[in-house]
Amino acid sequence: MPRIAPRAFLGMSHSPLLGLNEISANAKASLDAALEQARAQVHAFNPELIVLLGPDHYNGFFNELMPPFCIGSAATSVGDYLTPPGALNTDEAAALALTAHLMDTGFDIALSRRMQVDHGFAQALQFLWGGLDTPPVVPIFMNAVAQPGIPRLARCRQLGEAIGRFLDTLPRSTLVIGSGGLSHEPPVPTLAHPDAAVRERITIKREPTAAERDSKTQRVMAAGVALARGDASMKPLNPAWDRHWMDALERGAFGELTAMTEDSIEQQAGLSAHESKTWLIARAALPARPLPCTLRHYQALPELIAGYGVLFQQTA
Repeated sequence: MPRIAPRAFLGMSHSPLLGLNEISANAKASLDAALEQARAQVHAFNPELIVLLGPDHYNGFFNELMPPFCIGSAATSVGDYLTPPGALNTDEAAALALTAHLMDTGFDIALSRRMQVDHGFAQALQFLWGGLDTPPVVPIFMNAVAQPGIPRLARCRQLGEAIGRFLDTLPRSTLVIGSGGLSHEPPVPTLAHPDAAVRERITIKREPTAAERDSKTQRVMAAGVALARGDASMKPLNPAWDRHWMDALERGAFGELTAMTEDSIEQQAGLSAHESKTWLIARAALPARPLPCTLRHYQALPELIAGYGVLFQQTA
């Protein structure tokens, strides 16, 4: 039987407010240390391929056509907040082969040949490699904002397992990244918004003006300040929920997560906690058992509207 190439999983939160809203010196030192450890361990693993699961925040995908999942055979970062703009080093052949594998094995998947991504993808690459000059990457979008098309927990697990079966056939060491979560509820609008102009903005894809982008940034920054001050209008972070999520993934206990109800995610962890499902997809591409865990970090950062976690595991 052919030897399966080494595989690693990295779950990493992201926040558009990193570098914008100030956090305490101790919190910053702790976060910086965790990110440096993540960089060091990823570079020591030295992946030949990256499979990157991430969400979008109405920069590339809109309600006029919102797939639950989409693979990009080419992708460009919009450069929102402090992330770099430009083309990702997308592995077109691997992306198309993965798409064909999923279709052939009963998992219908959307494909974009000109995917547009935001900080939900770019920040992980930026933190790990300093920019978008990375090993070859296959970006996979997951809808985390637009109901009723947010993929359910069981389907996320199934996608991860299907990706894992595809990676079993490749002779390349692969890093699978889940970028998103954990508990958080930033001011991302929904179609229930009372302002028709806002509903239109998140429905029809168009390039925002500089003024619109700046207004969005200021609005999110203000929300982080409000959460840190304990504003009752802001949903608090839920460290207990975050730690349980990380515990289950570390042990490969996927059934504990798929047993959750969809409503409980929003009620306990926030509307945008669905992003955490990117971790489930990524981790499910590795064996469903406890794996060596060489980095686990968590801190609640209300100024960044983030239950911020980092989890790194790899096959022995």
